[in-house]
Order: sequence, then structure tokens, then C-alpha cells
Amino acid sequence: MSGWSARDIPGQRGRTAVVTGANGGLGYVTARELARKGARVVLACRSETRGREAVRRLRAEVPDAEGEFRSLDLGDLASVREFAAALPYDRLDLLVNNAGVMAMPYGTTADGFETQFGVNHLGHFALTGLLLPTLLLARDRPAGARIVTVSSMAHLLGNIDPRDLNSEHGYRRWIAYGRSKTANLLFTHELARRLASAGADVVAAAAHPGYAATDLQTAGPRAEGRRTAERLMALGNRVLAQSAEAGALPALHAATAPGVRPDSFTGPSRAMWRGAPAPSWRAPWTRDDRAGELLWAASEELTGVSYDALKV
Repeated sequence: MSGWSARDIPGQRGRTAVVTGANGGLGYVTARELARKGARVVLACRSETRGREAVRRLRAEVPDAEGEFRSLDLGDLASVREFAAALPYDRLDLLVNNAGVMAMPYGTTADGFETQFGVNHLGHFALTGLLLPTLLLARDRPAGARIVTVSSMAHLLGNIDPRDLNSEHGYRRWIAYGRSKTANLLFTHELARRLASAGADVVAAAAHPGYAATDLQTAGPRAEGRRTAERLMALGNRVLAQSAEAGALPALHAATAPGVRPDSFTGPSRAMWRGAPAPSWRAPWTRDDRAGELLWAASEELTGVSYDALKV
């Protein structure tokens, strides 16, 4: 895997991919590189203005790209259902659960969930479940289907608390973010187990970008008007972070490289911070079967989305 780059992405012609949060940062780079290799890419974004601008930019950078914008607000389960119902493709080969928010001031989604848990985990849990039947239809293709969920090394900040998934008994923005990223990994772990039990030839894997320069770091301070914190985050992006192009490589590897294993976690090779994609260490609690089952049951109850396609 050493030295793997976007040039090594296998041909994607004939494959259809959905990338959430694809209007900028890691999501845009992921969508662009998949399109460059021939995939038809759906840019699933909350902002119509930014989503359509991303499609225009994509076509300028990759003139023969097949890319389209579709509206998706992961903080609104009605929007998630509308997106899944309106997707016009009979088969889906790749879902990249990339969108997210980080260290935001306390708030709730349209459905009343704490924002980071609601957007980063529950929105993607619901989206994956609703799109799973179309992903299962792609399993007979040579490359199979994949579900890649983007987590973070910030998952080390906290395990989930099954008694307080929505941080109702105290909110600390970074702990809540870490718990949402742990939820991403537990979701991948449990999804991979259930896919295997059902005999489904679909790979569920996770990735993280290390420290990559995107708008994610400055969005929280900007939302609260904390100018000094925003400037410090921007400075860190310039001095310490790798580019969004480099940060997107682990997710692209997990999404396209041959031999990716279910429930694997791919990140940068150099101290899990920078560099080419490589297997990444993860906290033991992200492979806890019981915690995965509890989170899954709670997620089904909270979202109303049941993974019937995996039930036998």
C-alpha cells in the first residue's frame, strides 16, 4: 500500500457512487477523483448553491465527468428519505459517508438529536439503510459494492454512552464529536458483521484523513463568532495540516483499492497524521460487539430505519 495515490485508483467506468458532503474539502476531492476514473458520481449536499457550484467546478476540472447534484440534509431524516426515494439508479456501487460537522456549539437536528451525533452518525445510518437494497444489487459486479464511512482519530476522545447518546446530561463539544466518530466506527463494525452473516458481497470499511486542511476546523468557531479560535484553526491548517487532496486518499483507497477488508480502518501512514494510505490503529472499544449491537438497536429506534435487506 506504500505510496498509493490517486493515480492508482482502478477504473470506475460503469460504476455509480454517492458521496455525501461533496461540495468541498475531502468530499469534493473524493467525488472528483472517482469521476476522473469514469464513475458516475452523485454529489449529495445540503446547500444547493454550493452543490451546484461543485458540479460546475467538477466539470471544469474533469470535462468528461458524469456528476450531478442532489439535495441531502443529514440533519433532517425527511430529507434523507426523500434523497433515497428520488435516486433514479437501479444499482449503486459505492456509498461514501463523508459529510460531517465538528466541535459545534450545542444544537439539535430537525428531529431533535444532538447535532454532531445526529448528522455524523444517525443521518448516515439512515441513508445507508435506505440505500442498502440498491447496493446489494451491485454485488454481482466484478468489483462488488462498498460502503465507506469517514471517521477520525478524534474517536479517541470518547466512547459512546448508550445512556446519553444525545448528550442530554452535559455537553462538551469535543467529547461529543469524538463520540460521534466512535459511533461511525462501531456502525462500520456492526454493519460488516451483519453483511457477513447475511452472505452479502458488500464491503463496509472506514477511513480517516489524519489532519487535513478543510473548512471543518473553522466552522464551529465561525458559527459562534469566536474569531481568535477561528484564526488559530486556520493557522493550524496552513502550518500543520496536509492538503484536502492528500486527506481524501484514505477514503479513496478504502473505496476502490483491491483487497480492502471488511471493518478495516485506513488512514495516513505517518503517525496517522500525514502520508499515503495505510492500515490505522483504532481504539478497542470501536470493535466491541455488544456496544455495536446496542448502538445499532438505538439507531434503528431513533431513525425508524430498519435494515430489512439483511434480515433472514
